[in-house]
Formats: sequence, structure tokens, C-alpha cells
Amino acid sequence: MELQIKIIGGLFILLAFLHVFFPKYFNWKQELGSLSLINRQMMYVHMFFIAFGVFLLGLLCLTSSEALLDTAFGKRISLGLGIFWAVRLYVQLFVYSPTLWKGRAFETMVHILFCLFWAYVSTIFLLGYLTPL
Repeated sequence: MELQIKIIGGLFILLAFLHVFFPKYFNWKQELGSLSLINRQMMYVHMFFIAFGVFLLGLLCLTSSEALLDTAFGKRISLGLGIFWAVRLYVQLFVYSPTLWKGRAFETMVHILFCLFWAYVSTIFLLGYLTPL
């Protein structure tokens, strides 16, 4: 299980760095052009802090996987992370409109990949919580 947490940590760090490409891929310069300055800047700032949080979570998983699994406090953190990523999976499945990915090969692949990723992450953290000390 410790190896799985470390793998997740590495994947989180990769995901954090992928956020660098979001503004160009989602065409934010044009799409956000009609927003007020505060709303436009909030999009960039929030994206930065989401990426930064995912990066730090990745570091936590890489450097403290044993503590996440073998201490009462770590298990509580694992439970919270398991619930958080399970909710993220729910959003992926039931909040995003299927019209965003259906009939589009790349977007469908990304949708499926993230469904599998969120399911994997939430399962590992919840199993980490449930594993006896």
C-alpha cells in the first residue's frame, strides 16, 4: 500500500505541472477576455493554488506514505483524502456534461483516464484508512 501512495504522489506532481498548459489548451486568453479583471485574475490565481496544492499533496505522499498508513493522524488524513477524491470522481461522472467529451476522441480518453485515476486514488486512500494499524 505504501508503494501505491508513492505512485499517487508522483502522479499528483505530474498533474500539478500539467496545469501550466491549461490556459493555452482551454484558450483562456480569448475565453476569459470578456471577464472583468478581477474574475480573469481569480481564474489564474485559483488554478495556480489548485496546482500548488496538488503538488504539495504529491510531496506529502512521496515523503510521508508510511505516516499516512501507520499513524492515527495519518489515517484521518487518508480518510479525508479518500472522501475528497471520491467526491472529485462523482463530479467527473455526474457534474461535467457528457457533451464536453462525447464524440471527441482526445476528450473521451482524458475523461476515462481521469475517472480511472480518481477511482484509483480514492480507493487507495480509503483502503489506507481501513487497514489496521
